[in-house]
Amino acid sequence: MPTNQQRREAAKRKLERQIVRRAEKAKRRKIVGSVAVVGVVAIVAGAVWWIVSSNSGDDAASDASPSSAPPTPEVTIPTERAPMPKRATPLANPVTCDFKDDASKQASKKVNKPEGKDVSSNGTVNLVLKSTAGDIPLTLDRALAPCAVQSFISLSQQGYFNDTKCHRLGTTGLQMLQCGDPEATGMGGPGYTMPDEAFPEIKYGRGILAMAKTQQPNSGGSQFFMVYGEAELPAEYSVFGSISDEGLKVLDKVAKAGANAQAGNGDGTGPPNTEVKFTGVTVNA
Repeated sequence: MPTNQQRREAAKRKLERQIVRRAEKAKRRKIVGSVAVVGVVAIVAGAVWWIVSSNSGDDAASDASPSSAPPTPEVTIPTERAPMPKRATPLANPVTCDFKDDASKQASKKVNKPEGKDVSSNGTVNLVLKSTAGDIPLTLDRALAPCAVQSFISLSQQGYFNDTKCHRLGTTGLQMLQCGDPEATGMGGPGYTMPDEAFPEIKYGRGILAMAKTQQPNSGGSQFFMVYGEAELPAEYSVFGSISDEGLKVLDKVAKAGANAQAGNGDGTGPPNTEVKFTGVTVNA
C-alpha cells in the first residue's frame, strides 16, 4: 500500500502534467495571451497545494497566507547641503568660450550657438525652471563656470528646454536628476559642445548644479544634472550653480516616488516615476 508521502508525490506529478497540457492548449488557442496560461497555472497550483496540505496532517494555516512582494526601499535623502566649491585661483575676466559645432550628431532642437567672446566670469544669475512637478529655482555662478552659464542662459532664452523631460533619476549612490535632452534618451544635444570648466576642488552633493558630459573631454552640451543627495563623482563635471531650497523640495518629492530602473541603462538609474517636464524658463539676468 502506498504511503501518504507517495500519494502526495503522485498527485503532485499528475497535476504538474495537467499544468503543462492545459498551458499548451491555452497557448495554441491564444486565449487572452499569457493571461489565460497564468490563470490555469495558478488554479492548478492551488489544487496541488490543497492536496499536499490536506494529506500531510500538518497545520497549514501559516502556509496559506499569501506572500507579498517586498516593499520598495525608502529613498534616504540627506538634509544638509554640500558646500559650494570655490576656485583656488579666480578666472580672468572676461574669458573666451570655445563653443564648437558637434560633428558627431545633429542638434535635437535647432538653436544658435552662444556668443563666446568677452564672457563675464563675475556675478550670478537667478533662473527658474518651471516644470510639471513644480518650480525649480536655480542660481547660476559665473565665477565657477562662465561658459556653462553663458550656454545655459542662451538655451533657456531660445526655448530649448521647453517641453523637454528629465530622463534619468538616481536614488541610491548617485542621487541626482538629469535633464536637458529633448530626445529624453541621454543622447540628445544642442549641436555644439563647450569646454570643460571643472577644477580639483569640486565635490558634489545636495544642492549642486552641474553639467553632464561623455567620457571625452570638452563634450558638454545641453544636458545637466541636479544633485539632491549623495554623489561620489570625480571632479570632472563642471559645477555652474546651485539649487534653491524650494527646488530641492521638488527634487526630493520626485526622488521619493522612485525611478523606472528597468527602462534605464543598467546602472540602477532610470526615468523618474513622477514625470518632470519643463514648461518654461524664467531668466533674471
